[in-house]
Amino acid sequence: MTTISRRMGKGYALISAACIALVSWLAYHEFVEEPREFAAKGYTDIHKDTEAELSTVLFLAVVPVLLGLGWWWMCRALSPLKTLLAAVEKVDVHNLLQPLPISMRDDEVDKLSAAFGAMALRLDASFRRIHEFTLHASHELKTPLTVMRAHLETALREGRSLPPEQTAWIDGQLDEVKRLSQIVDSLTLLTKADAGLVQLERQPVQFAELVEEAFEDAQVLARPHGVQVTLGEHTGNVIIGDRHRLRQLLLILTDNAAKYNRPGGTVEISLRHTGGVAELKITNTGEGISREMIDSVFDRFVRGKNAQGKVEGCGLGLTIAQWIVQAHGGSIRLLDGGAGRTTALVRMPAGPADMRSGIRRRPVRTLAESEAGP
Repeated sequence: MTTISRRMGKGYALISAACIALVSWLAYHEFVEEPREFAAKGYTDIHKDTEAELSTVLFLAVVPVLLGLGWWWMCRALSPLKTLLAAVEKVDVHNLLQPLPISMRDDEVDKLSAAFGAMALRLDASFRRIHEFTLHASHELKTPLTVMRAHLETALREGRSLPPEQTAWIDGQLDEVKRLSQIVDSLTLLTKADAGLVQLERQPVQFAELVEEAFEDAQVLARPHGVQVTLGEHTGNVIIGDRHRLRQLLLILTDNAAKYNRPGGTVEISLRHTGGVAELKITNTGEGISREMIDSVFDRFVRGKNAQGKVEGCGLGLTIAQWIVQAHGGSIRLLDGGAGRTTALVRMPAGPADMRSGIRRRPVRTLAESEAGP
């Protein structure tokens, strides 16, 4: 990256090199070449201004030194700007109110820092208003959606004598209400998470057991799509976190792997422990993901071209998955494996594979068990 100090430093270096070359040539000419020519011609008394020429050479030799001092002073004057730049680069939506450094010189850099601080305050206020609006709107939408869902379910349950087309219409409306309710619930969760209102449990969780349960759920989810699910290596990792949210993470990823797949495709699930990190991989065989989508797929309401109009969803699942992973100190990304293979790679800090003490065990019903009945 080219900086102002680097560009000015190059200019100083070029001027200094030119001055040094000029001084060297002048010194050589005055004190070596010219006396040699005069001596060859026998003129020993002509060159008598040696002191004046020496003063001229020394004066010119001082120019590079002055340029070097100027460059040092310029770097020192720009150092507060570099410090401010480093601080601004670390600013994000979660630390907008963090104070920026001020050099106390009351110069342009301090004024720029104050302007950035004022802008951050305005942005923070805007984000807070957006969060409050989203949270209030989601809360207000829950009640009418719940009422509509109850009425539609009642009409569908009691309207056995209705014509088939009306029953189909009610069933379609019920699906749309359920979809809207899911969107509202997801928005409420994300808004609360952004505001720091979601508290996660911090308990030892045997992650491999959750992966086994997610494998059973994935088989149920993949059955309507004709997709085969396989479970590979899954070592016994212990993660300090929220069991409910980790199950939610696995359900989102396995559901996506089943939905965004080709008929007769496969879903491969694996978990391994390496270097104190639990590495989860869920790979499916669908249409793949473009490189442009890899960077934006975790944004809210973003859906790929292969999902629009074909697969139900609202584009919030991966956003919630990313929040869950990051809340546990991990990272998540999608990898394009070529030939339509896409891998969701999750890496989270974990304890030793044999750390089982203190794990709170509680029964969790999988989708497979739910389908089988009580």
